[in-house]
Amino acid sequence: MLYFRMGKLFETITDLPAAAETLRRRRYGVIETRDGQFVAVHLRPWPKFVSIFSVLFGQWYHKHVRGDRLWLYYNQPRRHTQFIALKYIVSARNTSWATFMQSLRVLDKIAHIKRTDALLCDAANLRLTPRLLARLGWQPHAKSRWHRNYIKRFCSSSSQPTQNRISRSTLAATAT
Repeated sequence: MLYFRMGKLFETITDLPAAAETLRRRRYGVIETRDGQFVAVHLRPWPKFVSIFSVLFGQWYHKHVRGDRLWLYYNQPRRHTQFIALKYIVSARNTSWATFMQSLRVLDKIAHIKRTDALLCDAANLRLTPRLLARLGWQPHAKSRWHRNYIKRFCSSSSQPTQNRISRSTLAATAT
């Protein structure tokens, strides 16, 4: 196994509260969910960069691999430690809504553990509509001609995970 000054280069975490210190320290990871359940966070020593190869692999994987599984890549930039960037999602052909939502809930928990102010993403997939993103707590951010940038802000004064607060506001908005 390769080691780095801060410990292992690659680590797998299956219990988020027990590994809170490790999660706070490490900046790059992949959240793995399967059949609507959290499987693990695989911590990496380097950030995820989206390339044409990763896009082509993701499309191939989605087209050819069956099952209900999803990988969500996130980065915490060194210059902006108060943010986490949702970089990329790879899903299998039969990935369910429950698996997708579970991966987002785990990302929210990681953001809470890291005490970050917000999550950021570039919603490149046009199936991620502004209405859907709004229901999930995301708002348009940093308008750009070629990118659809969104932000999900957290209230830093609260100690509870954001999912509970957003669920109530989503229900209230849906009822009207």
